[in-house]
This record gives sequence, structure tokens and C-alpha cells, in this order.
Amino acid sequence: MAIWHMPGALEDCFVGHPTFSASSNAPAARGRRHALSTIAIAPWLLAPMAGQAASPPFPRTMEAGDTPLRLNGFGTRYRFTFKVYDLALYTPRKVSSVAELLALPGPKRLEFVARRELSGTELGRLFLKGMAENASADQMNRHTPATGRLIQVFSGKPRLMPGDGFSMVFEPGRGTTFYIEGKPQGGPVGNDEFFTMILRIWFGESPVDTLLRDALLDRARAPTDPTLATD
Repeated sequence: MAIWHMPGALEDCFVGHPTFSASSNAPAARGRRHALSTIAIAPWLLAPMAGQAASPPFPRTMEAGDTPLRLNGFGTRYRFTFKVYDLALYTPRKVSSVAELLALPGPKRLEFVARRELSGTELGRLFLKGMAENASADQMNRHTPATGRLIQVFSGKPRLMPGDGFSMVFEPGRGTTFYIEGKPQGGPVGNDEFFTMILRIWFGESPVDTLLRDALLDRARAPTDPTLATD
């Protein structure tokens, strides 16, 4: 069992519940709050999870420019037990390893759907953090204009609500275009290396979520599943 100090916001969810709410007895209420703030939690509750629905919550095919792409894999990003976003990877052909994906030529697409209310600024900051953890300082410096654009795009959307979609679409020779709710947020930025840095958020040496990485590579799904890309 692991001992976890409950963050204030989550603690308030419990304390505000009728079962746990304070009565007129303030000392007793404080005691309940203290008891809730440190809870013994099974380790599996602390581990990230990446669930896959019985059928994909994403289209089977999408496009990058004029190039058709097939759904390679999909999963859910969890933070503790809370769903943060669903993510799908679209590729020209099926890949099942990080090495295959990073070496795969041609366009690619990352499609997201928010599963809870998200701060656009914080989401952009976390993407940048994931890139920095899987790239060299020289790479980050080379792509300062493009990473700045990423932050600008998400900061321009103060709140993403559950069900809101956003995308990152890479086309060789053009760069990466960011979309929010299907609308392009300016023109393409960066080059092939920049999009590889984005991919490494989930597929680098320090991926944000290894279970989500495996789901995007479809490691748990039968290779004959008709919903996913084939060679």
C-alpha cells in the first residue's frame, strides 16, 4: 500500500460530499478532513492507465493534406484515476514499435479529445515539458519559434471543455499545423525534426505514459482488427 497526500482540490471533493460534510461540530469536521488528507491507496490506483474502448472513439481514417491516413492505435491519458484526454495516432501504414514509427516517412496525425476541463496554457506547458524531457538542449533551442507557437496556440484557448478536440498534423516539407475544434491555428511550423520531438512526448525515452504509448502502437490489440491501419 502507498501513502498519498490528497491534493486540496480532490480533498474538497470528498469533504464537500454529504457523507463527509462538516456539521456544526467544527473539531469533528477538522478530524474528518485530516483523516481524508492522508489515505492508504493501493499502488494500482497511483499508476497511469491507458484504456481502450471496445470500438474506437475516433474515425478509422483521416487525412493530412491530401494523404489518407489510417488509425494506428488509440488510448486514454490518465492522471491518477482521472481521464485527461483521448489520443489517436494516424499513420500511412501500420507500425507496432517506436523505432518503426520514428523511421516511418510521410505525414502523420495526432488527434485528441479532452475528457475533462483543461487549461489550455497548462496543457501547452506540459507538452513543452514532455518535449524537453526527450530532446537535447540544442534541439530545443533550434526549434524555439515552433515551440513558442505551440504555447501560443494553447494559451489562446483558456479552457478546453470535455469533448473539445485538437490536433497536430504533420506534412513533410510543410511542417506541423495545430488545430482546435477543427480550425487551423495559423500556418504550419517547424520541420521533420520538430514533429519527431512532438512524437517523443509519447514515444521518447521518457514517455509521458508508457501504457498510452503501447495503446497507440496497438500492442494489446489483435493485428487483424479491421479498425486499424494495415500495410
